[in-house]
Amino acid sequence: MSSLDRPMEDNDLYSLRGRVFKKLRTDILSGKYKNNEELRENTIAREYGVSRTPVREAIRQLELEGLVSTVPNKGAYVNSIKRKDVEDIYAIRSLLEGLCARWAAENITKEQLDGLEEILYMTRFHLEHEHFEQLYEYDGKFHEALYNACNSPILNHLLKDFHEYIQNVRKRALKDMDRAVQCQEEHEAILEAIKAGEPERAAELAGLHIQRAAENIVLHNINEDA
Repeated sequence: MSSLDRPMEDNDLYSLRGRVFKKLRTDILSGKYKNNEELRENTIAREYGVSRTPVREAIRQLELEGLVSTVPNKGAYVNSIKRKDVEDIYAIRSLLEGLCARWAAENITKEQLDGLEEILYMTRFHLEHEHFEQLYEYDGKFHEALYNACNSPILNHLLKDFHEYIQNVRKRALKDMDRAVQCQEEHEAILEAIKAGEPERAAELAGLHIQRAAENIVLHNINEDA
């Protein structure tokens, strides 16, 4: 059964077109389709269990995002995220994640706090055992929980998009043990500021966390078009 097989909804995000777009976008950003690889409509349609029409529409939409280039009379080809894109995303994230942490400190619920505590507890366990795949997973969970706690669907959506765009960069960065330890410490400091009801401090720490992540990428020459 295709991963796209689920009940249809009126909302475009869950329409067939929306689901095909989201899956193809994720497959490109996760590295399943490599830079300059041709996207063959027939092959993708068979894999997803859909007709060519929603695949063609998804490719057109991805071209608008810059993730695909169409060459007349040849086909559609993948554009990988470039170093400049990564640098831009981290610069924007440093501002938006600070805003997110500030709003989280002002709006977070007891249940959301408990969820963040549980995530950091599990992260510490995997850090001690050097489970890098799980560290990447729980890093994502921490940020997603923070986005939910800011109580702004618009900011939540923006940050989740940016997070998905750089998932391969994040995964490689967290395989650096020193950076993984620093990341855990930074997450804990952000949470402590939120728990203490200090929105400005939380914002400062969250922005600094993203800046340090960007510095680590430069230090280790981690980039999508390497």
